[in-house]
Amino acid sequence: MPDIVLATLNAKYIHASFGLRYLLANLGELRSRAILEEFIINQRPLEIAEKILAHNPRIVGLGVYIWNVTLTTELVAILKKIRPDVIVVLGGPEVSYESDQQEIVRLADYTITGEGDLAFAELCRQILAGTPPPQKIIAAPLPDFGKLALPYDEYNADDIAHRLIYVEASRGCPFSCEFCLSSLDIPVRQAPIDTFLATLERLLARGVLHFKFVDRTFNLNLATSRRILEFFLERLKPGLFLHFEMVPDRLPPELRELIARFPAGTMQLEVGIQTFNADVATLISRRQDYVRLEDNFRYLRAQTGVHLHADLIAGLPGETLESFASGFDRLVALAPQEIQVGILKRLRGTPISRHDQTWEMVYSPLPTYEILRNKLIDFSTMQRLRRFARYWDLVGNSGNFVETTPLVWAGRDAQARTVSGRADGPSSAADEAEHRPDLDRTTSIVSTQPSPFHSFLRLSDWLATNDGRHHALALVTLMELLFSFLTTELHQEQPAVAAALWRDFQRGGRGELPPFLRPYLPGTISVRRADHPATRTTRRQSRHTSDAASAPASGRRE
Repeated sequence: MPDIVLATLNAKYIHASFGLRYLLANLGELRSRAILEEFIINQRPLEIAEKILAHNPRIVGLGVYIWNVTLTTELVAILKKIRPDVIVVLGGPEVSYESDQQEIVRLADYTITGEGDLAFAELCRQILAGTPPPQKIIAAPLPDFGKLALPYDEYNADDIAHRLIYVEASRGCPFSCEFCLSSLDIPVRQAPIDTFLATLERLLARGVLHFKFVDRTFNLNLATSRRILEFFLERLKPGLFLHFEMVPDRLPPELRELIARFPAGTMQLEVGIQTFNADVATLISRRQDYVRLEDNFRYLRAQTGVHLHADLIAGLPGETLESFASGFDRLVALAPQEIQVGILKRLRGTPISRHDQTWEMVYSPLPTYEILRNKLIDFSTMQRLRRFARYWDLVGNSGNFVETTPLVWAGRDAQARTVSGRADGPSSAADEAEHRPDLDRTTSIVSTQPSPFHSFLRLSDWLATNDGRHHALALVTLMELLFSFLTTELHQEQPAVAAALWRDFQRGGRGELPPFLRPYLPGTISVRRADHPATRTTRRQSRHTSDAASAPASGRRE
């Protein structure tokens, strides 16, 4: 029986706990006395407690995150009721800040704040030796990357076959964006590059093809970025897939040239833009060169096969509905394959709370602490934005409607916009000017072009009214709803809409024409066929690049 059980509740089975594997790898002589147990958030805490206690452990270490803190609190309460002698140790970002305010911290025996890679092992040694420390909250000093045992050998064969493999070449972030926990993680520290690349070599030899880098700023250290990209270029093989987070306005020629050498479908770049409103960016201490950002986007879309995933945040202090809409439209024009619309969260410890009074920021008191309303966006509008984000993910991001999505803002019945604002930045609405008398209103920008944001918001409102669901929507059901909206609300031609939906349907490797489309595509021949051959972690990306949409709408035999 192991003395130490390390456990957490992941959001999905495909996710692997990177932090717990670091703890395992750095237990030293205690490694043989420890075991890892991973669960998912749709499992009942009572059943999780049963599986943990079946090991008869002396110490239970739990990783606590924003998505699992509610269930983990219940789990800790159960563990302490059944086995009060078991020592429960907490760690993770959710309990590393404002610890004294949390019920889960009160219930547990110890909480390690910060990076506990080495501190957890030392605490376990003290507990098992019968000399536990008196203090309940232990602040872990930043570990020296050079002294850490890297965790990659802790991925087992099942992980490699079925889970995302997380890796990191650095920790920390040099920026001070007030909504982000990484802004508290200074300085940036690099893993020893030769040791790190040797571990990647071992993972490749074990059959790993998908690498998700969790570095907050992969392209910050150009020398390290070049070494890693050159490493993978020398080892290109079918199925290789790399995910990096990048600073959007930092892409010098040497990185451009290396990225352009990767085949299409090999690399995804996650680009955090968050806002195109320069005043809002200043409010939240975010530094961003929008001219360079847009130039980098255009280069990546025109000259590389990279899949671009861009992030925007709704609800930031100073951001109106219209300025957010303007930023969304500006991002659509840059044509990333995916736009992730996030709702602002007040993460524990982040300085975004300094705006609470001035901008009347009201957040949910429960995880995930999302913004409910603020001075410029009321609750009902924030709810519309929340639905917009979910429907956009189902339609715009999924890859299931690559050709159909632009129809939402095409034609005479699409929503247009008329906004006014500053000439030196993203356009802002008149209501922002009313709340911000300091804005320069000497220049007026007026546009009657269709607005992707407002057009899709109209669709989102219509879907909420006509279906009401934004979860568990079957693909064909969503196709029917889109067909109805485009043809009845926007008065688009039924055969043209049906043809676009059919080509999008085929894009995912599907070959049987949905029954509701048959009256509008006479003569189309379709048969059942196997699903798209792409692996599941890249299936969504592959739909964005598949050439299936180029097939004729009728007379096609699969």
